[in-house]
Amino acid sequence: MKIRLSMMVTLVLLLGACSNNDQGNEHSGHDETHHAENGHNDHGDHDHNDEIFGELNKTKSFDIPESTNESSSDHLQTLMTKNTTRLDSSDAETVSILTSQMIWPATHGNNQPGTVILVPQSQWQLGLAAVDLVHHPNNGPVLFYQEDGISDATMNEINRLDPKGNVNETEIMVMGDAPRAVSEQLKGYKTEEMKASSPERFAAEIDKAYAEVTNGTYPENIIIVSSEEKAKLYSLIAANWIAHMPEPLLYVNDGGIPEETKKALEKRDGQANLYLLGSTDVLSEKVEKELKDFGNVTRIKGSDPVTMSVEFASFKDDDTGFGWGFDEPGHGLSFISTSTSQLAIPAAPFSHLGKHSPLIWLEDGEAGKIVTDFLAGIKPLFKDSPQDGPYNHGTVIGGREAVSHQSQGILDDVLEIVPASGGEHGSH
Repeated sequence: MKIRLSMMVTLVLLLGACSNNDQGNEHSGHDETHHAENGHNDHGDHDHNDEIFGELNKTKSFDIPESTNESSSDHLQTLMTKNTTRLDSSDAETVSILTSQMIWPATHGNNQPGTVILVPQSQWQLGLAAVDLVHHPNNGPVLFYQEDGISDATMNEINRLDPKGNVNETEIMVMGDAPRAVSEQLKGYKTEEMKASSPERFAAEIDKAYAEVTNGTYPENIIIVSSEEKAKLYSLIAANWIAHMPEPLLYVNDGGIPEETKKALEKRDGQANLYLLGSTDVLSEKVEKELKDFGNVTRIKGSDPVTMSVEFASFKDDDTGFGWGFDEPGHGLSFISTSTSQLAIPAAPFSHLGKHSPLIWLEDGEAGKIVTDFLAGIKPLFKDSPQDGPYNHGTVIGGREAVSHQSQGILDDVLEIVPASGGEHGSH
């Protein structure tokens, strides 16, 4: 543990001139120019040469088995399958620690985090907005504090990580109105604090803070979600994108567009590209119309959260470079049951490092037709040799009471690479 204690100061002082490169971590931050010019294709296109790979699966359909082998979940000695990894817990704090340990082994400088993002577990709206700082400038996990302070398990993880700090040597960013016990527990770490009186104001402050990192440049692409509880499953879909790319998230609510959100939008001088995540039940047509005063508005369509998560994973705006645009094999995906939505925020860093995965909801943990048909559309097919890939991989986040072994097995099946000529893998 570090030996100094810093009084909490404003976030702007923290973020000035801060960059991932200054942290000494090789995973440098995306900048908005690179994002727009390259259409977010950070890792290069797969070469789907027909001499190596088969054609893309144009059927986009998967036959879900009518029955499953219930004994398949008996006496398991591993919860992993060939195409899936599982975080076997439905407790948000436990998942935050598991995610941290998987993404930041912390064995040496290159895989130690810069700054831990510490958020209140009881306020998903603050946690969701704070995820925008996972990538740049901090390169660090989301961990939780409780109403009475930081648990022993989370303190052990902070100590294990031994965060390097960012350019201002800040090791822990504390979000929201943390109890006094938190500052006592973090003695020896250099901390910074960010408070706000409402989710809408907090999100606007995060937007401002990110702009400070990029010399006052506000990203033109913005995700608009609702802070209302009824919109939670729609809004949380944004977590993986904002943990991955520079676009911020701003809130609206049933009352319309809050003043804090309007002020943030006005900084784009009418040039904003606003992407709405939510059906008209949670983001009304009236709000959509009012948002057009601030720029271009696109609603990503989805009548329910599962459909919305699939549509967002498929969506790509070629003009702005916004969106995952998954329409071919070679991707990672994160699967969470709608019954354990509390896992979305702590698991969001799976989109930041590793396989860069969007969030796909499973309705009450079931691998339903909407999800399996989407996966069938990006199913890896090979012409001659499966070892050339590409491969898809899924991270199942949640215990088996949330996502059964049988559902995991169905996901594993539809993720598997198979011959383009048809038939099972063993037929080639």
